[in-house]
Amino acid sequence: MASLVLGIESSCDETSVAVVKDGHKVLANETASQMDLHSQYGGVVPEVASRQHLESLPFLVQEVLKQSQVAFDDLTGIAVTSAPGLIGALLVGVSAAKGLAFSLRLPLATVHHIEAHLYAAQLDADPVLFPALGLVVSGGHTELYHMDDWGQYQLLGSTRDDAAGEAFDKVAKLMGLGYPGGPLIEKLAKSAPEVTEKFSPARMKDKSQDFSFSGVKTAVSLEIKKNPPGDEKAQQHLAAKFQNTVLEEIIHRVRAALGIYKVKSLVIGGGVACNMALRSVLKKETDSFGIDLRVPPPKYCSDNAAMVAGLGAYQLSQGKIASLSATATAYPSSSSPFLLS
Repeated sequence: MASLVLGIESSCDETSVAVVKDGHKVLANETASQMDLHSQYGGVVPEVASRQHLESLPFLVQEVLKQSQVAFDDLTGIAVTSAPGLIGALLVGVSAAKGLAFSLRLPLATVHHIEAHLYAAQLDADPVLFPALGLVVSGGHTELYHMDDWGQYQLLGSTRDDAAGEAFDKVAKLMGLGYPGGPLIEKLAKSAPEVTEKFSPARMKDKSQDFSFSGVKTAVSLEIKKNPPGDEKAQQHLAAKFQNTVLEEIIHRVRAALGIYKVKSLVIGGGVACNMALRSVLKKETDSFGIDLRVPPPKYCSDNAAMVAGLGAYQLSQGKIASLSATATAYPSSSSPFLLS
C-alpha cells in the first residue's frame, strides 16, 4: 500500500503544507509567504508570523488535498516540523498536526527542520547514495554532517556565530539593500564576475571545522565606513568580495571533509543552496572527487512542507511514531543531531 503523508511546516515565516507519496513523490506543495509582511520591519516578527500561520494553515490543507486529489481518508500519516524554530510559530503547526492525527486516527511524525532540508535532495529524485556528506546552509544554520544513512549522522562542524544566510541578510542591511538579503547580494555579485578579492578567512584556533561568519560581516561594516560604495559598480564590487569570502569559507571546510571521509555524495540543503555561485563551486569540488552532488531544486531549498512530509514518511516506515503529547522545541540539543524526544 502506498503511503500518503501530509506535511506541515511553520518553523519561521513560511506556512507550507504538502502531500507526498511513498516518501519522495511530491503530489502537491503549497507555501504562503510572509516576506512582504515582514520586509517592512527588516526581519521576521515572531508574533506576527504565528498569527499568519494560524490564518493560512486551514486554507493550505484544503488546497493541497484538492491539488493532489487526495481525501482525508486516503492519508496514511501526518508529519510536522517540531524543532528548531520560533516557538510560537512551531506550536501552531504542531497543534494543527496533532489535531489532524487525532481526529483521523493517523500516526504522527515530528520532524527536525534541518534534517528535512537534507532529505529534500531525495524529493522527485533518485535515492541518495550513502555514505554522504550533508551541508545545510540557511538563514539560521550552517552545519556539516557525515551521513551513513537517513537518521544516522555525525556532526562535523557548525557555525559559532552567524549562519551563512544570516550573514547575507545583515550585510545586505549594512549596504542598504533591503530584506531578504541573499538574492540581492547574489544579483549584485553576478554583475561583477571579474572580482576575485576576498576578506580575511576565519580559521579556528582549535583546528576544528566549525564555521564563523561574524568576522566577514564586521569586515564589510569597516569597509563601508572607510570607503562607502557611492555607485552601483562599487556596490557590485563589495557584494562580490563578500560573497567570494562566504563561498571560500564553505568550500574550505567541505574540501577538508571530503579529503578525510570516503563518501559517494555531497547533499546540500537550506535556503542559501539556491545561490547559483555556491552550486557552481560545489559542483567543481564534487567533480574533482568523483562523487555526486545532490542539491534540491530551488523550490525545495527554501522552507517547504514537501521535505517534512517526505522525511516524516521515512520515519513512519521505520516505526518512529511520535506521541500525541509531543510538543515544539525552539532550540533542541545539538549533542545528538536531529534526535527529538
